[in-house]
Amino acid sequence: MATAALGTAMLALPPGRALAQPTPLARAIPSSGEMMPAVGLGSWITFNVGNDPALQAECTAVMAAFFAGGGHMIDSSPMYGSSQAVIGRGLAALGRPAALFSAEKVWTSAGSNGPAQIDETRRLWGVERFDLLQVHNLLGWEAHLDTLFAMKAAGRLRYVGITTSEGRRHDLVEQIMARQPLDFVQLSYNPVDREAEQRLLPLAAARGIAVIVNRPFQQGALTRRLEGAPLPAFAGEIGATSWAQLILKFILAEPAVTVAIPATTRVDHVRENLAAASGPLPDRELRGRIAAHLGAL
Repeated sequence: MATAALGTAMLALPPGRALAQPTPLARAIPSSGEMMPAVGLGSWITFNVGNDPALQAECTAVMAAFFAGGGHMIDSSPMYGSSQAVIGRGLAALGRPAALFSAEKVWTSAGSNGPAQIDETRRLWGVERFDLLQVHNLLGWEAHLDTLFAMKAAGRLRYVGITTSEGRRHDLVEQIMARQPLDFVQLSYNPVDREAEQRLLPLAAARGIAVIVNRPFQQGALTRRLEGAPLPAFAGEIGATSWAQLILKFILAEPAVTVAIPATTRVDHVRENLAAASGPLPDRELRGRIAAHLGAL
């Protein structure tokens, strides 16, 4: 698998403090080989701005900066309030960028309600079909996976996945990953939330499942906790100029990770996040130092 091969290549390199990476970093989706820029854009909370025109314009500006910086994947869900409509308005204002990789979710307990919800979500985005649909937090997962696999077989969907967050239900996620032909799994992972390293990330690499990392900054709680704390000197060795970049570089240095999807309301932050995928990434030893340093703060 592509991610597993990358991991083997990384382990074969001579020891060093940092590993040189392409600029910007892209990873292959294992099930297809399609290359994906390693930093995407989440929309949980940040794009739930209702009908406020000024806030909608800010979201559109974030999307414009995201695409201008080489970003592809935008992720949302029916659970995210007005985020889907805000994304749709932004895409229309930007002329529906061809680079868009649309990642959405189905989130309803009744499997029979899934197709109608997906159609409404597609209408809000203004797209003919989604690139990726995921069963959000495993709600009604058996029926929804049947629907999504049928859509993929019919050519109405490119990829199928499942999601979890905050370390929930990892046992069930592992079972589904082992038994179902998933293209993607979405989960939480960062230097202080590392449970996925135990089973899910190795399983994703072994099974050829792409990994989307949500909550890289613990919904902002992690970066807020680090405000005012000086960056460690070793951050400069991998070109990280902020805590956000150091955290993202830690995440992206995990070979099984395909893309991280930080959410933001600020153009400067989306540019900062995208820049984390440029330049070197930490090797295994430095990743351990990053995790230990953040854990001690």
